[in-house]
Amino acid sequence: MNDFTLWYSTPAADWSQGLPLGNGRIGAVVMASSHREVWSMSEVTFWSGRIDPEHPSEGGKAALEEMRSYFFSGDYDEGDRLAKQHLQPTKRNFGTHLGLCEVVIDFEKKNSDSDEEGIFQRELDLTQALAGAFWKDDNIMIRREVFASNVDDIVASRVWSEVPGSVTFTLGLQAGTESFKVVALDDNTLEFQGQATENVHSDGTCGVWSKGLVKLVISGGTVASRDGRLTVTGADEAWIYFSVSTDYRRTDQEWATENESTLMRALEKGYALLREDHIRDYGEQYDKVDIQLGHKGKSGLATDQRIRLLEQGEGIEDPQLFALFFQYGRYLTIAGSRENSPLPLHLQGIWNDGEACRMGWSCDYHLDMNTQMNYYPTEITNLGESHLPLFRYVEDLAQAGRETARNVYGCEGWVAHVFSNVWGFTLPGWETSWGLNVTGGLWLATHLIEHYEYSQDRVFLENVAYPVLKESAAFYLDYMCEHPRNGWLVTGPSNSPENHFYPDNSREAAQQLSMGTTMDQMLVRRLFEFCLHSVELLNKDEELGRKLEEAISKLPPLQIGKKGQLQEWLEDYEEVQPEHRHLSHLYALYPDNQITPDHTPELSAAARVTLENRMVQEELEDVEFTAALFGLGFARLHDGETAYKHLSHLIGGLCFDNLFTYSKSGIAGAESNIFVIDGNFGGTAVLAEMLLQSYAGEIHLLPALPQAWSTGSITGLRAKGNAEVDIVWENGKPTSTNIHTFSPGTFTICWGNHRTILHAEAGESYYFNSELELVK
Repeated sequence: MNDFTLWYSTPAADWSQGLPLGNGRIGAVVMASSHREVWSMSEVTFWSGRIDPEHPSEGGKAALEEMRSYFFSGDYDEGDRLAKQHLQPTKRNFGTHLGLCEVVIDFEKKNSDSDEEGIFQRELDLTQALAGAFWKDDNIMIRREVFASNVDDIVASRVWSEVPGSVTFTLGLQAGTESFKVVALDDNTLEFQGQATENVHSDGTCGVWSKGLVKLVISGGTVASRDGRLTVTGADEAWIYFSVSTDYRRTDQEWATENESTLMRALEKGYALLREDHIRDYGEQYDKVDIQLGHKGKSGLATDQRIRLLEQGEGIEDPQLFALFFQYGRYLTIAGSRENSPLPLHLQGIWNDGEACRMGWSCDYHLDMNTQMNYYPTEITNLGESHLPLFRYVEDLAQAGRETARNVYGCEGWVAHVFSNVWGFTLPGWETSWGLNVTGGLWLATHLIEHYEYSQDRVFLENVAYPVLKESAAFYLDYMCEHPRNGWLVTGPSNSPENHFYPDNSREAAQQLSMGTTMDQMLVRRLFEFCLHSVELLNKDEELGRKLEEAISKLPPLQIGKKGQLQEWLEDYEEVQPEHRHLSHLYALYPDNQITPDHTPELSAAARVTLENRMVQEELEDVEFTAALFGLGFARLHDGETAYKHLSHLIGGLCFDNLFTYSKSGIAGAESNIFVIDGNFGGTAVLAEMLLQSYAGEIHLLPALPQAWSTGSITGLRAKGNAEVDIVWENGKPTSTNIHTFSPGTFTICWGNHRTILHAEAGESYYFNSELELVK
């Protein structure tokens, strides 16, 4: 084993202890015990629901103007009533992502010993994306290994022993949905099919169809089928292959046979070469970054034990647990989102425990935090190709959102709101208290800006980012209105996700909708300024540039409230829930850089007050993404110790044994601790931001380094401006820094109070010593 292996000496009792695999499309959570192994299978396009037609609003701009007049005059109740009348659609066949099925493998027991006897271990090696387990008893050791190959689009497994003839097991499939059916095609092949249907988020009749194959190949022994199960007896080795295809966005019938050709190619290639190509392909992404957080660590202890020790406050003795969590986040990105993935990461990545599907939640694309956080670490951790499925999704969303912009608001351009699905849903949610976040789609689209700023890819800017963002800007230029009191250009009515406020000091009649929420204004400013920059850079759309320049001059400034906090709304309203889990109005601090300690100290102080006020609430809604947001906020404020505290809490207090993050039972209607993957990615971004930050032409080295990581190294982190950064540090101080630049540009290299200007050329490497002096 190595420092980057999750391992356990006890069986996986349930899904939350299983180990995840993925190839960017197919997901598996492997629950291994000594004599049983269960793979919980998923496929990212396996969704219930369908496209439902939109119906134009009867009100359009006239209704919008009327409701705005009430909000401006302070009559929130009447404004809210009109918003519900005109801007609150009926829930229909929105749908949800669903699990496919379970592959169940039962191994022969030589005697009646319990699983706890003998020697057992299971593991997930992040360096090779291999899950494994072994069981030893009576001097016979049975080994198992599983991986999910992107290059060959298949899940493959090997079961073997050094003792000939000792591999015996049965294999079957368990249903994921009601329509699931399985048949044995021959003695070593199972075929399954099923439709993604459910009755909570759709009418139970519509959804994607899937069809797949499970193939067994053995060396020695026999294999036979009976009652839809395959039985291997007395084999030396066995190999299992799983393939699946769906009819998502398919009008032909070829999808139904694609898994057959995939399987045949895999069989022709053979397990050894499949494994070799998988490790090579995966390593091309994973190996871009290496991290060491000190020389101490407890990798000799099982991962679940290390999590418990961190929860008890002993994490300072195990800095490499944080490095493991960081690389696990990168692993999950590669496993869940590849350049060729048909869809981006959803609420649970590409996996599915079934919990979010059965209640009011949907395993979907939430656009007011969750989907965005899934991709927070992608660029900085050198996985830019994994961003591409999200960009294709945003392009599709922009196409669908044109109809919503026209039907709901009578406006040009495109818009999407609080959540979406795989069917192009862009309407507001079916309750205005949380569903009228008018910048949800824009927030997601700002990832296009991030990718360009990191990559400096002019072709991407001109062909992908600018066309989508230009149409978004067209919507807000048409949609926004001037505030009658001060002439500011504002959005609304809209939510500040998903918070409530009191419009006066009476603490009665809590409201959700207002004009010009801070979150909206931050995002619109980011959009307008980037589009204006693009207009100048691409030398096109001069008239749009003039409109943007005028609009930017009318946008509201960020404001500091009476408590010294950064205001969440245009007015200094009182929060109904000071303990609320969302901190969306700190977007200007992270991921954007409208607020920085060096350039906006007063606003930075106000952001700190906002974070601290939320932290001290006894009833704080303590969920995975809030812990990550705290960490990200304090990292950007260059407060490493407080960022470390929240990252420690995320790993030690909000992770299952398999290091998947979760949302606590009782919060936002959660009926149990529910796996939500955004905490994994948010936490990975926290650690990266503690070691490196880049914005506005500046590269900050170790800006939020805690004492617990006083010695370490990181290689391959990305900086905006198309550069990679390697840092080695001792006693909290960088001893050497390498900056590799792939585009020309001028950077200000920062550490503490040290500043060095670097005029970089493309394709060069620059080495800085401990005094931040350029050596070569």
